Amino acid sequence: MSLKWIDSREIAIELSELYPDTDPKLILFTDLRQWILDLEEFDDDPKHCSERVLEAVQMCWMEEED
Repeated sequence: MSLKWIDSREIAIELSELYPDTDPKLILFTDLRQWILDLEEFDDDPKHCSERVLEAVQMCWMEEED
């Protein structure tokens, strides 16, 4: 399965498993973008990333933490 920018929830789940001690509210978007790009399953054009996409991933991650 490959992940795309629109897969906010699935990306958030992957990141929460990789970075269990990280508070998603404190992540810089530059770091978040790179972490997503570094995911083995991620396969999308880096140019399609926007602040809105990163916010969606961050929100999903925060929901996963609750």
